[in-house]
Amino acid sequence: MSTLENKETIRAVFAEMANGNGRALTDAMADECRWVFPGVWSWAAVWEPKSAVVQGLLRPLMAQFAGDYRMVADSILADGDRVVVQAHATGTTLAGEPYPQTYCLVMRLAGGRIIEIVEHCDTALVERVLTPLVR
Repeated sequence: MSTLENKETIRAVFAEMANGNGRALTDAMADECRWVFPGVWSWAAVWEPKSAVVQGLLRPLMAQFAGDYRMVADSILADGDRVVVQAHATGTTLAGEPYPQTYCLVMRLAGGRIIEIVEHCDTALVERVLTPLVR
């Protein structure tokens, strides 16, 4: 796929997520997708394949929200198989904490599917208002 096609794929995913359709992201993932939280903090890890991403990261994460979580792309840049998204999210945790998150997601695509996501976010916010994942 071309750079433009990869960028459009991710733009469409984020348009759906901005409207509350979180499944758009998982639907766009290849079965061999891996998700990386780099660094040294309580959530730093690698989840792979897609089934582990969904079961070990996304479901436990999203279960901590009151149902109002939205992620919006502010900027999308692409070069070949890489698409970088600067984004922000809003939501409220089940404990009533606001979640004004910022992201930089570096994605790699193959055949129109996401095969890797490296997520950079406000780790202090995560540590303050979310329950760490059980691994």
